[in-house]
Amino acid sequence: MSSSDFRPSPRSVDAVRLKGLIETCIMMSMSRDRPALLQQLLGEGRRLLHCDGATMYMVTDQQTLRFELRTRSDPLPSQQIPLYNEHTGRPNENFVSVYTVLHNRSVLIDDVYAKSRFDLTGTRAFDVATGYRTVSMLTVPIAPRGGAPIGVLQFMNALDPTTGAIVPFDPETVGLVEAMAAQAAVALDNLALVESQKELMGSLIRVLANAIDAKSPYTGRHCERVPELAMMLARAASDSSEGPLKHFAFRSEEEWEEFRIGAWLHDCGKVTTPEYVIDKATKLETIHNRIHEVRMRFEVMRRDLEIQALQQRLAGHWDDAAQAAHDAALARLDEDFAFVAKSNVGTETMDDEAVERLHRIGEQRWMRHFDDRLGLSAAELASRAHEPAASLPCSEPLLSDRPRDLVPRPPEDRPDPAYGFKMKVPEHLYNRGELHNLGVRSGTLTPEERYKINEHMVHTVTMLEQMPFPKHLRRVPEYAGTHHERMDGKGYPRQLGPDRLSVPSRIMAVADIFEALTASDRPYKKPKKLSEALAVLQRMAGPHVDPDIFNLFLSSGVYLDFARKHLHPSQIDVQDATPFYANGAQA
Repeated sequence: MSSSDFRPSPRSVDAVRLKGLIETCIMMSMSRDRPALLQQLLGEGRRLLHCDGATMYMVTDQQTLRFELRTRSDPLPSQQIPLYNEHTGRPNENFVSVYTVLHNRSVLIDDVYAKSRFDLTGTRAFDVATGYRTVSMLTVPIAPRGGAPIGVLQFMNALDPTTGAIVPFDPETVGLVEAMAAQAAVALDNLALVESQKELMGSLIRVLANAIDAKSPYTGRHCERVPELAMMLARAASDSSEGPLKHFAFRSEEEWEEFRIGAWLHDCGKVTTPEYVIDKATKLETIHNRIHEVRMRFEVMRRDLEIQALQQRLAGHWDDAAQAAHDAALARLDEDFAFVAKSNVGTETMDDEAVERLHRIGEQRWMRHFDDRLGLSAAELASRAHEPAASLPCSEPLLSDRPRDLVPRPPEDRPDPAYGFKMKVPEHLYNRGELHNLGVRSGTLTPEERYKINEHMVHTVTMLEQMPFPKHLRRVPEYAGTHHERMDGKGYPRQLGPDRLSVPSRIMAVADIFEALTASDRPYKKPKKLSEALAVLQRMAGPHVDPDIFNLFLSSGVYLDFARKHLHPSQIDVQDATPFYANGAQA
């Protein structure tokens, strides 16, 4: 028989084959595994046609056909077949596989060694190299109905069901294979769409996380390192075969994906947090460190003392007592500024006596000779609208809390009660008063700024719970929005207790705290050594973090694996974690 190409007309088909085709198409439409789907397509096509071998080609973005699969064990050729001649740009229609793609038509060849319009030297060369002999061939496009082909199925040597002899392919079965290939093309297209959406979502998540890290040079890579550590700890928990976590496991790739996305998005609300609050390294810092303004007032006061002393000398009113008083005043200024400057750094706790001393220092007066309303923005002038203008020169306190330092909180800046947040909201958005800031008892943040930092969880939950996540990602907001909750129910933003904190949420808490304790890129603290960080977490185990998760963190060696990868060698001072187990027992 001579080779021919055609589009077969509908014919009656064997009921058993039709049933098998329907079942195969249903299975392919449900598949979420591309390699398995391709294997199924090739294998089921070979079964339907009752043939000896099959090969699959896929169309590439470079307009070539790439060998994808074959049923034989021979290695796949590495070369690709161009759809168009690279010199002339004309279609390579002398290749049967290319012709099938370009015309979206099946091609039936009864004998590849007979004369044919197609170049089958490759097939014949394969026969020579392997000892195999190809006789009959069927090439079918992998294309959805009405769509362009995305690949080609090529079947070799149809076999007689009774004798096993090589026979031509039955034209009645071609339609079945074409229908199956069309269904597979739709399934592959859907898989590609799903994969592209997953890649897009993953890229957007990483872009957002990296943008948050880039927003501040002092929290760089936090949004990257926490997911890595959380995934390491989650794998250790999933691998546990004994102990309190033996029943926990992520049982599908979708559950892993859900947790991974939640971990990447755990700080997405920080996109709303001003960097000068995140980066606040000293108490008087806003956009800049206002200690420089305070220092200049001390400088002015010192100059005033020097001028006063010179004037007294010129007037002849200078003696040893005046010199002693002058020296004492200068020394007191030096001591007062040193105390203010030390208070500004925030490395030591401020007690009542220290706060009272700040107020006494602040009561000292200095003389201002220039109008402090010149060179201001409209917003700054508006904040002083209710303050009377002072007659110059005027005396002002060395340190003060002024009405203009209070930034009102707009109504829309309060969390929506529908989300169940349980956080005390300060009356003002900011309080930039100098005494108010310098008097912070511990650290550098005022209550207003501490709330602004914690508020990132409000925005994280609000943002994520408004997003239409698909069903398999429905717990992303939970995983991202609970890492600041505590086991005693005193965390934020919702004060959830242990009965409402899942194992993944508890894992996130340990990962977030450990990374923050050991990170070397924070302006407000030195990175803790491994022993110090583990001691802190040990104290937190129970009321703050889950002791079982913390013990697993130690017993699995995750703490050391992460430390060796991300901590400076000088920080790694622990090789045996036994002394740090919570409750004195290993996990």
